[in-house]
Amino acid sequence: MRKAVHFKILILCVCHFAASTLALQPAVPIQPVGLARHHQKQSSSTARWAQWKDNRMEETSQVCSSPNPLVKLLRDGPAVVFASMIIFFSAASPSSVVPNMSSMAWAETETTTTTVTTESKLLEPSSITKESSVIEEVWNLINKYYIERSFNHQDWNAVKQKYVDPNAKVDNEKAMKLTTEMVQSLGDKYTRILDTQQYAAIQKYDLIGVGVTLMPNPQKEIIVGGPPIEGSQAAKVGLLPGDYITAVNGLPTSGRTAFDIIDQISEAPNSKTVTFTVRRQGDKDLAGEGSKFDVTMERQTMQVKDPVQYKLSEQRKDGTNVGYIRVSEFNSLVNAKLQDALQDLKAQGANAYVLDLRSNTGGAFQSAVEISGLFFEDRVATYVLDSNNVELPFRTTTGKVAIDPEAPMVVWIDGMSASASEVLAGSLHDNCRAVTMGDQSFGKGLIQAVYGLKNGAGLVLTVARYVTPNGTDIQGTGITPDIKGEMPAPVQIPVLSSNTAKVDFNDIRQKLDPSMCAIPQDRVQAQTAVQ
Repeated sequence: MRKAVHFKILILCVCHFAASTLALQPAVPIQPVGLARHHQKQSSSTARWAQWKDNRMEETSQVCSSPNPLVKLLRDGPAVVFASMIIFFSAASPSSVVPNMSSMAWAETETTTTTVTTESKLLEPSSITKESSVIEEVWNLINKYYIERSFNHQDWNAVKQKYVDPNAKVDNEKAMKLTTEMVQSLGDKYTRILDTQQYAAIQKYDLIGVGVTLMPNPQKEIIVGGPPIEGSQAAKVGLLPGDYITAVNGLPTSGRTAFDIIDQISEAPNSKTVTFTVRRQGDKDLAGEGSKFDVTMERQTMQVKDPVQYKLSEQRKDGTNVGYIRVSEFNSLVNAKLQDALQDLKAQGANAYVLDLRSNTGGAFQSAVEISGLFFEDRVATYVLDSNNVELPFRTTTGKVAIDPEAPMVVWIDGMSASASEVLAGSLHDNCRAVTMGDQSFGKGLIQAVYGLKNGAGLVLTVARYVTPNGTDIQGTGITPDIKGEMPAPVQIPVLSSNTAKVDFNDIRQKLDPSMCAIPQDRVQAQTAVQ
């Protein structure tokens, strides 16, 4: 019996084209509420930093014993950002991705994040940073997870000897320059270093929404894995690296992973706050001892722009009522907002659907896969492949289908439909749930993980690739639409862009008929669930 692989990764694509706001019916916005803050006296910060640094270096330097490092990466999340591993799909060039990502991420919030957090500066003064502390941390991550195992035809151990001098003391700026130079030697335009401001900007994709890094320690206990993002709720309540998170919203974390916590939070996507039960172990405390307290934090994901616009676009004489849905990006709100939109359209009588993914360069991969579960259940949505071409299937859940599974559906795509958009389009197409229409999609099938570094910066690292349920590798080629052209006005032109009159739903029904479209059998059996 197949064991379903649940979606416990946050995979995202960042775009360098801002999607225009459509003059459509938005999902109901969620109003932010006040933050309940808990002030706790901090313990010896120097010792705590040293302990966290030792644990982190031990975790990242261990050679994965599994023949499939990707399975361990997905299961354990050794560098889990915002309480989740962030996997980065980028359809834009590195030079244009991050600045626009930063502006989009903080469009509706205030931020002055230009340096590492106050706590991290106290613990590890940037003026006397050992260069190996950051450079070796990045070297270990690349050594463990980089997909291209020739490292651009370099002896990676020799690269370490070139850049890592454990006896040298340099300031943080020079260390980051050396680290960037080492990363650039890979010749991978998608693998790069993020400064502290760029790293903080990724918070728009945080499914928990408090700006904290959770990760398992060597004993598989959930701890705060690094300094919280400056200005985040976790920073404001005073969470520290090494704090033990013993419960989330009253549910114990023992025996669970950071990804399980994401799933728990995702079950209540509209919740405005989250409560951590924290155990803070002092220098003289034995294992399992320490002060315990709760912190309740406002989820900042509520500040993210609603990515879903929708309306009942047509009521045809033949009884076809067309629901039009535009998804501009896959951010932390998209799952709940899209589900609300589908339910509302169904209540209005919609019995045919157009899902518009044009100019959507992506977002959270987890959201893209889970959205597939709103249209079909218990099937493979995509496969993720590691450096050994070992395939890990991601299946949709059961009991989440939001509309009639027989209702005909079209997915509109174009040359700027990329990454997470292509995951969803490929998933719906290959599972015979929707017909694709428009122009060739962008063609981004590589996966980058984003790791938070101890100095507040980040590493974007290519770790895997994905293929569609049929096994189609879209990297560099994209998805070829079933019906080419016949698109309304571009999404940048409100009202006209949602004109669905040219969609022939009788033809769509025929193309989706089982006699014309066969759902693929599983390419591999899931032997290990991502837990």
